[in-house]
Amino acid sequence: MTTNRHLPAGALYHRCDSGRFPFQDTSELPDLTEFVGQERAFEAMQFGMGIQRPGFNVFLLGPAGTGKFVTARAYLMKRATMEPTPNDWCYVNNFEKPEAPRSLELPPERGAQLHDDMHRLLEDLRSAIPSAFESENYTARKRVVEQDVKEREQKAFEEIQRKARERDIAVLRTPTGIALAPMRHGEVVRPEEFEQLPESEHTRIQATIAEVQEELQNALQQMPRIEQEGREKVRQLNHEVAIFAVGHLIAGLRTKYSDLPAVGKYLEAVQEDITDNVDEFLAPEENPLAALMKGSLPYGARGAGFFRRYQVNVLVDHSGNHGAPVIYEDHPTYQNLIGQTEYMAHLGAVSTDFNLIRPGALHRANGGYLILDALKLLLQPYAWEGLKRTLQSSQIRIESLGQMLSLGTVVSLEPQTIPLNVKVILVGERMLYYLLCSADAEFNELFKVAADFEEHMDRTEESGMLFARLVGTIARQENLLPLGREAVARLIEQSSRSAGDSQKILTHRRTLTDLLREADYWARQAKRSTTGAENVQHAVDAQIHRADRIRQRLLEETLKGTLLIDTEGEKVGQINGLSVMQLGHFAFGHPTRITARVRLGRGEVIDIEREVELGGPLHSKGVLILSSYLGARYAPDKPLSLSASLVFEQSYGPVEGDSASSAELYTLLSALSGLPLKQSLAVTGSVNQHGEVQAIGGVNEKIEGFFDLCKARGSLNGQGVMIPASNVRHLMLRRDVVEAAQAGNFHVYSVETIDQGIEILTGTPAGERDGSGKFPEGSVNHRVEARLAELAEKRLALLRQANPESGS
Repeated sequence: MTTNRHLPAGALYHRCDSGRFPFQDTSELPDLTEFVGQERAFEAMQFGMGIQRPGFNVFLLGPAGTGKFVTARAYLMKRATMEPTPNDWCYVNNFEKPEAPRSLELPPERGAQLHDDMHRLLEDLRSAIPSAFESENYTARKRVVEQDVKEREQKAFEEIQRKARERDIAVLRTPTGIALAPMRHGEVVRPEEFEQLPESEHTRIQATIAEVQEELQNALQQMPRIEQEGREKVRQLNHEVAIFAVGHLIAGLRTKYSDLPAVGKYLEAVQEDITDNVDEFLAPEENPLAALMKGSLPYGARGAGFFRRYQVNVLVDHSGNHGAPVIYEDHPTYQNLIGQTEYMAHLGAVSTDFNLIRPGALHRANGGYLILDALKLLLQPYAWEGLKRTLQSSQIRIESLGQMLSLGTVVSLEPQTIPLNVKVILVGERMLYYLLCSADAEFNELFKVAADFEEHMDRTEESGMLFARLVGTIARQENLLPLGREAVARLIEQSSRSAGDSQKILTHRRTLTDLLREADYWARQAKRSTTGAENVQHAVDAQIHRADRIRQRLLEETLKGTLLIDTEGEKVGQINGLSVMQLGHFAFGHPTRITARVRLGRGEVIDIEREVELGGPLHSKGVLILSSYLGARYAPDKPLSLSASLVFEQSYGPVEGDSASSAELYTLLSALSGLPLKQSLAVTGSVNQHGEVQAIGGVNEKIEGFFDLCKARGSLNGQGVMIPASNVRHLMLRRDVVEAAQAGNFHVYSVETIDQGIEILTGTPAGERDGSGKFPEGSVNHRVEARLAELAEKRLALLRQANPESGS
């Protein structure tokens, strides 16, 4: 018979000795800069950031709240300060093809300088050019050209007049134009005199007038050519004066940017365009309000209308940065990642230019690091596809979704692409990472490095000091009170409880930070200068109290007898199982009555939960396993001739998990052997086909759930819980449970096999087969085997009665 499976009180809680900490409070500890318990993830991060090969971007995977983003960002910020600051990027006008703006790459800070230099250049030109064209030299030279044109036109006209006079024809200027009239003796012939002339004279005069008319027409046709030549001379003069006015101003910029050939080429294009459009600089300055009404000036733009073509759109400005950029985009839409071109609307029409190109996160992170939330990214339409295409091409191409899908009807810009050199860090949960690995082949090509963040770390003296530094770091970051070493020890104990393992510490940063904030609140309420262990405990108790309404209601209904649970006495085929309910972040244990009935049958163990479709697949698997155990253990060479039913009494919802399979097996063994089970004990644990009891989850919550019921009934006189031996290391029970166990009022038993468990529950030896293969008389296993043999004989007898001709 198994003896002393009872666990001592010291095994129920692994305390942290605060006396081992070489500090009084966390204010004495330095900030933690390394990854706590994340050696694997840290190595992956170092590798991913160090290797400069295509596709080696990083995916940080792990549960939400483990501090993946905070830790990775702190590491990247530190690393980025040691890397060179990337270049600035600007968009400027393409004077030959305005719909395709050109990109300019400039060293850090010089993008903003070029922007300001071009703004000053425009201001200087808008005063210098009109001044040059108002100078006496220009006026005199233009007057000479205009006078020359007039003289040539006058000379040509006078020549026609001279030739006409020689033929007695007068060329007259009238309000309606030029007229020809006959002359005699130097005077114009009056109409009545002309009528008195002979017909032959009429004919001669008309022929002469026709000849003069033709010569006059030829001369007048030369006038536009003379005027065109004059205008060309004025244009050449304007060009010469414009070059004089513009040249020395742009020459200074060329010298300043002589080390940047692309900027020099742009300045040449600017000078050429200004000289070609010098008239725009001579026109009166347009009123900004009028320009706005015309749609030529957007709100916030410098300059109006025509002069926007000479501005510089600084897309990325690193003038205030030192080192590589680290960018986190919390709203990763397609436009926020890739960039976009904005539009100005006026009277139903829209327009745009290169000044309205806006950068995306990839532009700002170019030359550095971009951090994105993987789930948020995947939820945004076309953002994931846009990111993949950009990483594959190593170029940022700004185009609207309408352009990308060929749906847009508005003419848009096609800005020159910008080369991309960035490390993208995606942050997400493990399931999302594995789904992308299996469902998206391109994902594996673009994110070759996985940094798997662990939510637990081993509980050692070294890790305890690291944890203390982490607590101190968070306290300083959150402006919280320092924590005394007793408070740190209590936090370590609570973290082990949250981890569900006395040998581990939960490193879930969000959970830890929230607990520290609440403990700080209670410490300040108590007018303390440091947070103590009692404040941490107060915070833990308050968290539980805010969430345990359902637990309290279930306990009340059990105490009233609405839910039937026995905590004293013995019953055949009845046992107290234990389940865990998870409500949000709060989990609690609750006992459930499990019963079994057996009768003659065909070897079926009926799971009533499964029959009514309330049992989940794991629960059904557990029932099938215990059925296999029964047949193999007690009826290896004869048919299993029973019909058994198992049920969770008063369960009105789904039942899932196999943690009650050992309890179900105990009830079957009790029903078959006729031996009663102690109702003062509750049981948890799964079972395999060899009768070994296996570990389960939520062991602390299950024990405390049964303890709370027994305590509420005022009957703490030897009750207890039986758990798998492999769960002992997971025990981190509440203080009141440990104290009751220490006083001998409550017991926790650990078992490795079903035989050990049935002995504790019945007080009867389980029994082992002897050399002849028989169980000892009176043992539990002997009773079960005998009962199954009896059922088999009865079934065989019934079969013989039903078919007497079949013989034996």
